[in-house]
Amino acid sequence: MVPGKTYKPEDFVEILWRRKWLAIVPFVIVSVAAVTYVQLIPNRFRSSAQVLVVPQQVPKNYVVPTVTGGLNERLQSMTQQILSRTRLERIITDLDLYARERRTMIMEDVVELMRRNMSIQVGRATNNENDPGYFTVSFESESARTAMLVADRLASSFITENLQDRTVQADQTSQFLQTQLEDARRRLTEHEQKLEQFRKTYSGQLPTQVQSNLQVMQSTQMQIQGLNEAMNRDRDRQLTLDKLIADMLAISAANEAAATASRDSQRAAAPSAAEQLAQARSALQALLLRLKPEHPDVIRAQRTVQELQAKADAEALNGPVGSGAQGPLRLSESDQKRLSDMQAERESLERRIAASQAEGARLQTVLASYRTRVEAAPTRESQQVELMRDYDTLQQSYTTLLAKSQESNMAAALERRQIGEQFRVIDPARLPERPISPDRPRLRMLGALGGLGLGLALVALFEYRDTSVRTDDDVTASLALPVLAVIPLMRTEDEAVRMRRRWRTAAIASFVVIACFVGVMAWSFNVIEQWVR
Repeated sequence: MVPGKTYKPEDFVEILWRRKWLAIVPFVIVSVAAVTYVQLIPNRFRSSAQVLVVPQQVPKNYVVPTVTGGLNERLQSMTQQILSRTRLERIITDLDLYARERRTMIMEDVVELMRRNMSIQVGRATNNENDPGYFTVSFESESARTAMLVADRLASSFITENLQDRTVQADQTSQFLQTQLEDARRRLTEHEQKLEQFRKTYSGQLPTQVQSNLQVMQSTQMQIQGLNEAMNRDRDRQLTLDKLIADMLAISAANEAAATASRDSQRAAAPSAAEQLAQARSALQALLLRLKPEHPDVIRAQRTVQELQAKADAEALNGPVGSGAQGPLRLSESDQKRLSDMQAERESLERRIAASQAEGARLQTVLASYRTRVEAAPTRESQQVELMRDYDTLQQSYTTLLAKSQESNMAAALERRQIGEQFRVIDPARLPERPISPDRPRLRMLGALGGLGLGLALVALFEYRDTSVRTDDDVTASLALPVLAVIPLMRTEDEAVRMRRRWRTAAIASFVVIACFVGVMAWSFNVIEQWVR
C-alpha cells in the first residue's frame, strides 16, 4: 500500500484485476470443499405423532376425577419417567439405535443424545381453557424409518404411562380414603360406646329427661296429695265409726242401768277399754295433725290404739271386764249386725290408712329420687356437651370421608374401565419423505460466500503489504516529486523463472492452507452437529 495515496474506485478495480487469481483460487477451493462437505453430511429426518387428550366420557357432575393437575404438569411428570435412562436404554436396545455412537461413546452419553433428538410440544385445539388439548411427540434420526418407529414407540409409551398413572393414582387415593374412613369409623364407634356408657351410667339424669322427670315429680306430688286427702277422709270416717260404735255401746250400757251400780264405782276407779280406746284415738288424731305418719310417737300411738281395740272387742264379746260396758251379746240382732259391719269397716279403714301411709312413704322416696335427678341435670349437661362436641366433629368427618371415599371408588372404577380422560393418537407417526436437515442450498451459498470472503481478504492483505510504486501518480503521491520519465519493468529469463516458482509455491501454500482450513471447518461442523443432536 503506497503511503499518501488516495484510492479511487477504478484503483480497486485495477487491484482486483491484478490480483484476480489470488481471489479466484480461494473462492473455487472453498466453494468446492463446501459443496463436497455438504454432500457428505448425512440427511436427518423427523417423524411426529400427535396425541389428543380425550376428556372424561362421564360428566364431571356425576363422577369427580381424583387425578388432578393440568396437561403440562402431567406431561412433565410422565416425561421424566419415559425419558429415564432405563426406559431409553430399552428402546435403544430394542430398535438398535445409535450403533456407531455406542461403539465410541458410553451409554449415558448415548441416552443424553437421544434425549436431545426428542421434542414434546403441547397445544390446544381451541381457545377454551377447559379443553384438554393435545401434544406432539417428535424424534429426529438419520434414518426415516428409525425416526418413525421411535416416535410411534414414544407416543405409545405416553398413552400406556398415562393410563397406568391415572389408574394407580385413583387406586391409591381410594385406598388412602378407605384407610382414613376405617380410622374415622373406629374412632366414631369408640365415641358412641362412650356416649352409650354415659347414658347408661346417668340414666334419668340426662338433660333431655328433665322435662319427663319434672312431669313425674308433678304426677308424684299429685299422687301424694291424693293419698293425704284419702287418708284424711279415711281418718274422719274412722273417727265417725269410733263415735258410732261408742254410742251403740253407751246405749246398750244405759239399758242395763239397774245392774251396773257396782260397775259404776269400778268405772270411776278404772275406765273401760272402750273409753281408753276413744281417748287413744283422739290422742292419735292430734298427733297426726302435728307429725308425719312415720314419726315414732305416731307409731307408738297407733300400736296403743290397736291394743285397746283388741281389748274393747274382747270386752264386748265376753261381757263386762271392769269397764261397765256390755258386749254385743246384749244388743239386738240388728244392732249386733250393724256393730259388726262398722267394726269390719273400721278395720278396713285401718288397713287402707296403713297402705296409704306406706304408699306415701314410697312416693316421697320416688319424689326425692327424681328431685336428685333434676338437680344433677346441669352437671350431666356440661359433660354431655363435651362428649357431643367431639362426637359431632367425628360424625361430620366420617360423613365427609364416606362421601369422598364413594366418589373415589367411582373414579377408580372409571379409570379401570378406561372411560376417564385418555390419550389417543390422532395422527400416527409416518415415514418422512424429505429430510429436515441439512439445508444444502443454504450451506453451498454460505461456502461460496466464505470462499469469496477469503479471497478478498487475501487480496486486501497482499495489497496492504505491497509498497511497490507502479505509476507516475504513485511517485507523485508518495514522494511529492515530479516524474521525468517512466521505465517499464524488464525481467531476465532467470527472473521470470524465479517469479513463476514463487507463484507456484504461493499457490501450493495457499492450497494447503485452504485445505487445512476446510478440514478444520468440517471437523468443527461435525462436532457442532453431534452436540446439537
